[in-house]
Amino acid sequence: MSPESQGQNEHYLSVYRGTFRTWRGNRPFWAGLFTMLGGVPIAYFPYANMHLGNMTLAMSTTAGAGSLIIGVLLVTLGLTMWFHSIVRVFAGVAAILLALISIPVANIGGFLIGFLFAMLGGALSVSWVPGEPQPDEAAPAQGLLGEAEEPELLGAEAPDGFSFAKDTTAPVHPEGALHGMGVPEQQPAQYDTTVEADGGRHRAG
Repeated sequence: MSPESQGQNEHYLSVYRGTFRTWRGNRPFWAGLFTMLGGVPIAYFPYANMHLGNMTLAMSTTAGAGSLIIGVLLVTLGLTMWFHSIVRVFAGVAAILLALISIPVANIGGFLIGFLFAMLGGALSVSWVPGEPQPDEAAPAQGLLGEAEEPELLGAEAPDGFSFAKDTTAPVHPEGALHGMGVPEQQPAQYDTTVEADGGRHRAG
């Protein structure tokens, strides 16, 4: 395997890992996993046979169908927590109730293994809430200039000798005084119109 292909495989692995981490964080992942793990022994033990040498022990009971239904429902609720997390509270409560029902029905809740997993998964599903996105601290706060900030800018010291302070030496005109004022006339330039008699040329000396 070349170093380039090895680095490419590591890149794909990191991408898949980040994608799975994002997917897992947007839903009650561990609640669904524990609920499905609780449904497997509850549905399996009533139909399993244990072999001890030449002796076979059948653990099936008269409530085998009920155990199978409870196990299938727990697995379904676990998948619902993963892919339809909006009903996570209902799924968690239902998982807890099925875990309690499995004690008298399904071999003491799958020999307490499935009962404990289902109870833990239901409790995690009920208590799980989606996380709130954190604001980006690196991005500067952008906004329009408010009225409360204007006095600070007006009184601030401007660079390069400029000042934001109001010019008190300028003449103050009353409101409407400038309305209708004409533009001052421009005086034409004064030229020497004296012309000499002999062709307009100056005499030297």
